[in-house]
Amino acid sequence: MALHLIKLCVGADSIDDLREWVAERSLRAIAAGLEPHSVHTTRMVPKRVEELLDGGSLYWVIKGQVQARQKLLDITTFTDGEGISRCNLVLGPEVIETSLQPKRAFQGWRYYPQDDTPRDITTLGEGVLEMPADLRRELSELGLL
Repeated sequence: MALHLIKLCVGADSIDDLREWVAERSLRAIAAGLEPHSVHTTRMVPKRVEELLDGGSLYWVIKGQVQARQKLLDITTFTDGEGISRCNLVLGPEVIETSLQPKRAFQGWRYYPQDDTPRDITTLGEGVLEMPADLRRELSELGLL
């Protein structure tokens, strides 16, 4: 069973903000002759890398709700110019929308077991994606989605 990470998506007000950021990063990578991945840099390095890279994703908390995920493609470490060890989470170019799940604020990233993750919107049935985001949020808060 895959292990995942969860992290606050600081600076994004919506999934569209996250998608714009990912698209911009992907275009920069393509222009540089690289694969269209986005990279998120953190200070702490996960110890359970093998489990994370066995089908894991990074789930994003936006405005207090888990709302999206990106597949984890690789985890690399490096030392920055100040001598501080850092970690790059290499993420797939697709932002996959999930059902909403409330999450309180926390610092850094956390391991996120498969049993705790929200389902992808595409698995919730036809028509859910066409609903306005506000309506999906309300229905989710009522426990109807």
